Amino acid sequence: MQKILGQLSDIDLRLLKVFRVVADCGGISAAEVELNIGRSTISRHVKDLEIRLGVTLCQRGRAGFVLSPEGQHVYQSSLRLMGALDEFRADVQSLHKDMTGKLAIALFDKTVTNQQAKISEALQLFDQRAPKVSLDLYVETLSVIESGVIEGRYQLGVVPGQRQSSSLNYQYLFDEKMALYCGYHHPLFKRSDITISAPEIVAQKYAGLGHHSPNMDTSQRKGFSRQATAYDQEAIATLLLSGAYLAYLPEHYARSFVEQGLIRVLGGEDFAYHCPFLAVTRHSPKPSRILACFIDCLNQAHGVQ
Repeated sequence: MQKILGQLSDIDLRLLKVFRVVADCGGISAAEVELNIGRSTISRHVKDLEIRLGVTLCQRGRAGFVLSPEGQHVYQSSLRLMGALDEFRADVQSLHKDMTGKLAIALFDKTVTNQQAKISEALQLFDQRAPKVSLDLYVETLSVIESGVIEGRYQLGVVPGQRQSSSLNYQYLFDEKMALYCGYHHPLFKRSDITISAPEIVAQKYAGLGHHSPNMDTSQRKGFSRQATAYDQEAIATLLLSGAYLAYLPEHYARSFVEQGLIRVLGGEDFAYHCPFLAVTRHSPKPSRILACFIDCLNQAHGVQ
């Protein structure tokens, strides 16, 4: 592998890009639409890359698509490589008067209904200042956003405040209130608050997020034992509506369900918590002109000095 990495060419970059898309899509068939080329051509490109690298990257066929350990290593390395290339392009393009290029941003789940989140306003400002820049917008978990920013796949992330990485810069943007809820079919739904004790609440079956977040830390601190696991807020809401579990939701996201009489708050302020949301970027290299412009738009939209 050292030989090919020492002779990296445009062909190698093209093959790596194809392989990365195949891995992201979970197979050759699924990558057809994204790459806009046929399966046989995609398969040939993957095989050519395997020959050039001298390793087997994946198992593919009727049994399904699975990355080999070597394939996983190459995939992670390709993410860092493509991120570095994107930064190089952005730096060169910043020499021109008009900002052109691409900006990749990753957001944590369900921020759009939070009135304190002014990300849409920031995007509007950014479009006015840099209309020629194309945007890639993702919704991911906290760990995926942080690792993606570190690796250069995303130039900026918006995440709930929790434990912070020494490799990243964090800047406060807005707050989100989280409350504990139960669904209409839950045994506690129709009981008055004064008849429900804190120990009784904690003893109920609980549904929580399965990735590190303030949700996980708070539920553990309160003493809940998670008996159902979800990986985004819509999945949490689905579990709540079953009536079998208690769960936390952002107050702004839960409002429509509450107004419909489908869920209600439990425990009041004693079980609620507030979560700060932060913009996260890498320590180095310094922000490109494009990223610096978007950070300024975020600060302006959120009233951050």
